[in-house]
Amino acid sequence: MAEFVELPNRLAILPFRNKVLLPGAIIRIRCTSQTSVKLVEQELWQREEKGLIGILPVRDAAEIASVGPTLSPGVGTDSGERSSKIQVASSDSHKMDRKSQQEAIHWHRRGVAARALHLSRGVEKPSGRVTYIVVLEGLCRFSVQELNTRGTYYTARISPLDTTKLEIEQAEQDPEFIALSRQFKATAMELISILEQQKTGGRTKVLLETVPVHKLADIFVASFEISFEEQLSMLDSVDLKTRLSKATDLVDRHLQSIRVAEKITQKVEGQLSKSQKEFLLRQQMRAIKEELGDNDDDDDDVAALERKMQSAGMPPNIWKHALRELRRLKKMQPQQPGYNSSRVYLELLADLPWQNVSEEQELDLRAAKERLDSDHYGLIKVKQRIIEYLAVRKLKPDARGPVLCFVGPPGVGKTSLASSIAAALGRKFIRISLGGVKDEADIRGHRRTYIGSMPGRLIEGLKRVAVSNPVMLLDEIDKTGSDVRGDPASALLEVLDPEQNKTFNDHYLNVPFDLSKVVFVATANRAQPIPPPLLDRMEVIELPGYTPEEKLRIAMRHLIPRVLDQHGLSSEFLQIPEAMVKHVIRRYTREAGVRNLERNLAALARAAAVRVAEQDHSVSINKDIHHLASSPIIDGGFVEGAEVEMEVIPIGVNKNDISNAFKVTSPLVVDEAMLEKVLGPPRFDDGETAERVATPGVSVGLVWTAFGGEVQFVEATTMVGKGELHLTGQLGDVIKESAQIALTWVRARAADLKLASASETNLLESRDVHIHFPAGAVPKDGPSAGVTLVTSLVSLFSQKRVRADTAMTGEMTLRGLVLPVGGIKDKVLAAHRYGLKRVILPERNLKDLVEVPSAVLDSLEILLAKRMEDVLEQAFEGGCPWRQHSKL
Repeated sequence: MAEFVELPNRLAILPFRNKVLLPGAIIRIRCTSQTSVKLVEQELWQREEKGLIGILPVRDAAEIASVGPTLSPGVGTDSGERSSKIQVASSDSHKMDRKSQQEAIHWHRRGVAARALHLSRGVEKPSGRVTYIVVLEGLCRFSVQELNTRGTYYTARISPLDTTKLEIEQAEQDPEFIALSRQFKATAMELISILEQQKTGGRTKVLLETVPVHKLADIFVASFEISFEEQLSMLDSVDLKTRLSKATDLVDRHLQSIRVAEKITQKVEGQLSKSQKEFLLRQQMRAIKEELGDNDDDDDDVAALERKMQSAGMPPNIWKHALRELRRLKKMQPQQPGYNSSRVYLELLADLPWQNVSEEQELDLRAAKERLDSDHYGLIKVKQRIIEYLAVRKLKPDARGPVLCFVGPPGVGKTSLASSIAAALGRKFIRISLGGVKDEADIRGHRRTYIGSMPGRLIEGLKRVAVSNPVMLLDEIDKTGSDVRGDPASALLEVLDPEQNKTFNDHYLNVPFDLSKVVFVATANRAQPIPPPLLDRMEVIELPGYTPEEKLRIAMRHLIPRVLDQHGLSSEFLQIPEAMVKHVIRRYTREAGVRNLERNLAALARAAAVRVAEQDHSVSINKDIHHLASSPIIDGGFVEGAEVEMEVIPIGVNKNDISNAFKVTSPLVVDEAMLEKVLGPPRFDDGETAERVATPGVSVGLVWTAFGGEVQFVEATTMVGKGELHLTGQLGDVIKESAQIALTWVRARAADLKLASASETNLLESRDVHIHFPAGAVPKDGPSAGVTLVTSLVSLFSQKRVRADTAMTGEMTLRGLVLPVGGIKDKVLAAHRYGLKRVILPERNLKDLVEVPSAVLDSLEILLAKRMEDVLEQAFEGGCPWRQHSKL
């Protein structure tokens, strides 16, 4: 180790990120980047033993601290000992990227000259990239005067900072320096003695006796794990006394940490016996807490969990199980694999509402009825059933009421009815969506033996709501599936059975939980997909679609006020007359619910909001703005070198002033022109039915879908062929059989209906029949299109047009009987929506008309048919024209 090193005026600079190399320290690095490889190759590899480079600490861009001087582009800094302006020069041949610029801004001002003790060159395969492994030894400190670039790496004009031989001789005569040297050597010797006992001292004692004390300070500090800020502070300590004082403090701190560790180890080993070795880690943790004075039980998480479990009100058998699990947890350490799962399980037990219930207010049926009427228009039968349910709960609060299941198309208010029940009962409401659930574990939970196990949705929902008697909505119960992971619908059998849900067993919880206090309400779009055993546990209440009159009342009372409020508007800004709402209902939305209607109203509100927001109005913000004149923000830019902080400037206008600022001279009234501009051209035409049945072979049927009733056209035509029947329109097996039955019946009655002459025995001779159901992308199935198919075929063969104002539904037999079908209310409402005037129904469906609103029945002519001949009599204008000549 050389005592003094003569440095050149300029050194190549190798940056060290968040790391400091001190004089006398040795470090091994691997150079892989193009910049560092070029530097090592030109400054060390080619010059062999004569090469010297400078090591300069570099800060991260996000970590800007004021520890020691740093280099900044274009900003002068004072070195403290030598006043000189630092600049960052740029080279035309080298363009620094953004990352390099950030690094240059935060480079430290002082560094250490280093020489290579060992160099090895390697080539990475298969890329062929050259790398160097370099062992560097720190020599002496220097100060950077000017930083430049040479090719791809940096060079700096430097000045040495280490003291001269004369200064060292003078310092050795200083009494204060002598005292500091003795103190440092004594502390270092004590540290070396402890390290020798631990067999980690090595040759450190030899260095203490041979190396000068001012170099020992750097060597000792370099061997400790200290922070980057402390390393920089040591690097900046040019004065010998300051350097020795800082080194003594760091050595003493390292010595104290070793003593504390020894004390803890001795205390633990003294408490252990052969039977206690399994508790080694726990004893060490306790000893550490005692040493830190942090052994208060109030802050112990396990103790807090135990107190929480005691206040949870668990039943005795469950409390016994929880205590057993808690004792197991106390014996475990947080690092053990099962610790977290046991703790999460106990926290779930403590969080569940074993005894917590909502305090029910005395049921007021009048108030409940008023709330239902205010929240929902129409639905008389449904609201009456809910009032009956509440009346029973009032007379017998602990009665096991039925599970209500609201079945109806989307947008008719099923979910909001369930929330109204919760509000009437004064209970909390929670919604659990079952749409798309295919795993039984979503209902019953996962067993705790699995990784990532969790409780089922029911238990998790009760934990969130924190009461054991909420109103729980099982939404979309008809959309559960089943696969190899189980059948959620079968798991719901236990949940909805009042005889079994008192001891509902979640697989994760593994203890019984009482669900009998929960009021369950379910919703579904269709009842058919629900398994019969599950459907048997629920009382189905059907919610059919709304009539146009009901939609109008709902829009005026509920939808328009809500839409205006959601868009920050009021009637002063936007007015939608009843006539325009009717126009939207009739020409833009044909649905069972009101969701599309609300979307169209929201589109109108957005158009009005744009008009209000774009009007020319200026809000004065002159108040409290005068102090900006002295701000460093000038003309949208910054004054060079200024530091700008964000400040909040009050504009002096309150919320009411701003809302009053957007006053319009007259409200925007919606008309047909605005409807077409915002919503586009009308999507539905009242004359569509007449246009489509203008050709013989077309009839109008009524079908039921999950979205309510719909009108379905049936088209038939003939062409030259071999007497075959072609069916298109994505049809199911049942409707295909209905088409075959219809064609067979028409062929059998061809002579009686005057569809073929007496000599023409085969109606399909040399021709094929093609029947098509439009809207081919929509699957269709069911028997209710039988009468519609027959009417279409009779119209085709007779070349007589079907009445455009008539729709029909019904299943037919091979003998011509018309059988009843389902969904009559939805189908009649669909005919009313489409503007039809006459509906042909099976005679045995007369009883189902009771559910149809009287206003709809008054606007329609209901025609009942017992046989297929009755349908044909009513379907054609003027009756069946060939009936008088037939044998029917």
